[in-house]
Amino acid sequence: MNYEVLDAPDFGMLRVTFDAPGESVVAESGAMVAMGPEIDIQTNMRGGVLAAAKRKMLGGESLFQNTFTARSAGQQLYLAPPPEGDLRALQLAPGQQYFLQSGAYVAHIGSELQLDTKWGGVKSFFGGLGFFMLRLVGPGTVFYAAYGAVHSTPIQGSYICDTGHIVGFSAELEYRIRKFGGFKGLFFSGEGLVCEFNGSGELLLQTRNPASLAGFLHPYRPVKSSN
Repeated sequence: MNYEVLDAPDFGMLRVTFDAPGESVVAESGAMVAMGPEIDIQTNMRGGVLAAAKRKMLGGESLFQNTFTARSAGQQLYLAPPPEGDLRALQLAPGQQYFLQSGAYVAHIGSELQLDTKWGGVKSFFGGLGFFMLRLVGPGTVFYAAYGAVHSTPIQGSYICDTGHIVGFSAELEYRIRKFGGFKGLFFSGEGLVCEFNGSGELLLQTRNPASLAGFLHPYRPVKSSN
């Protein structure tokens, strides 16, 4: 099986080419853009009802996932995330863990890959990091999306970033949510709360913040007159 990311980082789309019958890809519900005629689709709750409901309610993922399986070699499948932005692949070794922001997961290759949710803490909920994060356990290849381009940052020691720009991070990193620049910084700097990472690992950032876009568009929203 071969894959290629097209049109990134602005409007990333994944193209998968199946080399042999029986090869399969698991994707989020609604991610399919186009596919060849010799591809079967099976929709199910991966891991059972409880596991699927947990991912839906706590991790922001779809209740159902689609498995695309080729019936012949040479078939192609196109997948894309809902927001405009980057799309990338993440290779996970056996037992390797990684955390993704809610909604970042698009698809994966590998029947042994595990998807689960991890408690993020009340502070991370108010900080915009997400009440829960999706935990990935390898082996497998994961395809994830971001709003804007993805910026990979190696962490050695301490590092601070805006919570709305976090896409994911390696399990070796520890984090805590704190105010930006004290009381004035929290309410008047435009930053609010930030996330401080510590340890040695990788941090994935997105170059745009959905909350900032919502704030920018807010003054232009149509307002219904009360008269």
